[in-house]
Amino acid sequence: MSPTLAIAIYVVVWWTVLFAVLPIGVRTQGEDGTIVPGTPESAPTRPRLLRVIILTTVVASVLYGSAWALIGYGVIDLEHWVGRIGAK
Repeated sequence: MSPTLAIAIYVVVWWTVLFAVLPIGVRTQGEDGTIVPGTPESAPTRPRLLRVIILTTVVASVLYGSAWALIGYGVIDLEHWVGRIGAK
């Protein structure tokens, strides 16, 4: 796997995991009963973005590392799949 492909795959995995992790543990202003004037009830009271970024990076790294190991040890043949996609 080329370094460019590896970076591209990691970025896609990271962003996908970000959107999966983002709503975990979020409490809205409507749930807490402390609505700030000018904001919607669905706005988070404490977004905890640093926690979300760290959790996203850990989960994405584990997923990417697993995929890299599967490809590196030949469990998944990347060339086979690339050849099939190009043939269609």
